[in-house]
Amino acid sequence: MTVTETRFLVLMRIIAGSRKGRTLEAPAGSATRPTADRVRQALFDMLLHAPWGGRNCIEGVRVLDGFAGTGALGLEALSRGAAFCTFFETDRAALGALRANLAGCRMRDMAQVFAGSVLRPKQAAHPCGLVFLDPPYGQDLPAQALTALSRAGWIAPGALIVIETGRDEDTTVENAEFLAERAHGAARLSIWRAGGGTE
Repeated sequence: MTVTETRFLVLMRIIAGSRKGRTLEAPAGSATRPTADRVRQALFDMLLHAPWGGRNCIEGVRVLDGFAGTGALGLEALSRGAAFCTFFETDRAALGALRANLAGCRMRDMAQVFAGSVLRPKQAAHPCGLVFLDPPYGQDLPAQALTALSRAGWIAPGALIVIETGRDEDTTVENAEFLAERAHGAARLSIWRAGGGTE
């Protein structure tokens, strides 16, 4: 199925910032599981208002959105002032929605899309200060992704790492400080601060 043949559904919107209210598309079916508006709202409220957070966690920061799907997390960060976002996604329908969302939000010049796995990233040109990982649940993918990203130079020292997993999954991030955790329905968000240096 080509991108032009893919059916998209409007399920989400940008919550705040320069693109506030802009609708986002997602492919029909269950292969992509977009982060719901209310969960993104709770996440970004935490990033902005927690004692360890603040506007400088987002504004002017380079962002990585791994397992990007429709790109909702990275696009929200860009709307709120992030400097640039790199997206990784393998599913063709999700890539079509992601590229449509970048075009609809007029953010193509603020982003790079890799049609490949975040588990096998290319060497980074610039490390990122904010990393989102929202993989399929129950496959221990966050740990694998973080190891690969660290080795390839994608994670800046002190970067914030946001991981969405199933509510009952254990999440441990090596060489990182645990900052916060919140459950939202079937999902759980955990936030970590990367240690200095990369593997």
